[in-house]
Amino acid sequence: MSQPPKSLMLRLRARLIPETQGQGWVPFYNLGYLVFPFLPIVLSLMGDPNQWPGPASHMLGPTLLSVAAFLPVYFAAYRLTGIRSLLCMLVMAGIGYALMPFNSFANAYTIYAVGFAAMLGGSLWIRLAWAAAMLAGLLFEIIALQYPVFVFLITLIVSVAVFFGNHHFAESTRKRAELKLSHDEIRRLAALAERERIGRDLHDLLGHTLSLVALKSELAGKLLQRGDSPEAREAAQREIVEVGRVAREALAQVRSAVTGIRAAGVVAETVSAKLLLESDGIAFVSALAPRALDDGALPPNVETALAMTVREAVTNIQRHAQARSARVDLRIDDGEALLRIDDDGCGGARDDAFVPGNGLIGMRERVEALGGRLLIDTGKGEGTRIEVRVPLAAHATAIDDPASGMPA
Repeated sequence: MSQPPKSLMLRLRARLIPETQGQGWVPFYNLGYLVFPFLPIVLSLMGDPNQWPGPASHMLGPTLLSVAAFLPVYFAAYRLTGIRSLLCMLVMAGIGYALMPFNSFANAYTIYAVGFAAMLGGSLWIRLAWAAAMLAGLLFEIIALQYPVFVFLITLIVSVAVFFGNHHFAESTRKRAELKLSHDEIRRLAALAERERIGRDLHDLLGHTLSLVALKSELAGKLLQRGDSPEAREAAQREIVEVGRVAREALAQVRSAVTGIRAAGVVAETVSAKLLLESDGIAFVSALAPRALDDGALPPNVETALAMTVREAVTNIQRHAQARSARVDLRIDDGEALLRIDDDGCGGARDDAFVPGNGLIGMRERVEALGGRLLIDTGKGEGTRIEVRVPLAAHATAIDDPASGMPA
């Protein structure tokens, strides 16, 4: 079965331009500059179609050869780095210099070369020096061939615009990569700190309890070895009952600790959201009420649900909303945890548009399982507000008595 045309185009793009560069179709759009070397040919024929063969035919052959030589170098420059990328840039400029005696519009190749100079490694001054050197070479050739100076002036203006446009894109890509690394590093350090905390908590919880269980079990065994006296059996029975009680308490403590371990923090998710959105140029503001951040203010299962809602909503904003800004608010209002997430994007996510597998339905199910409710207020082109309300009273009771519901 043949692949759909769109799929074939995407596969071709992936083979020619690495996806890691995040350029999309832009390198293919930039090939539009190759129209300019053919303009003198078209204009010559439009002036007098009967002049073929003539000046136009003398330009056509070298121009076609230049394009054939340029395209492999052009696509290779996107895949190569270091000295090989520099060589590709110089070859592009060389193709333009070679074509210039035949075609005064060969300056398009110099513009390509200057554009790639902006994406070389090293400092901005080094890249500017390479661009200036290639433009100086073009100026020298234009003067030697006695072409009008405006040919160089047009090349200079366009080259400067292309250079700084590519420089801005390269810097933005680099900063996004650095922010992503920072984002990943924060998550890694948070996970490491959490593992260390878990280790300390389990040691504190179980160290004393297990020592007590071992001591009482040993005592019960010695009492049973004393003989068949009623006093010994009664004392051993008391110690065995005590071992069971201590074990149940330890189990309740472990369950409570595990609930806290599983809880994702709203603060951590908010920090991650800031890094994620601002790396994409989306302004982000968070307003977390101090009362909501107090220890024990949010039960672990409630905080987990709210944190996961923040994560899912922010991911949707980054991927789909086309927003310029976003905001997260969290406070405790009338015994409820109130979370609001706003963006000024394209909107259109209806409150009733929940389908299986969608991140929205996961958010709603998670909140409703806690007795809460999730509302979405949005309109086409009007942004989106997600509001979550979760009652705290029932969950606070469960936290205060972690052993409730356990068999005695």
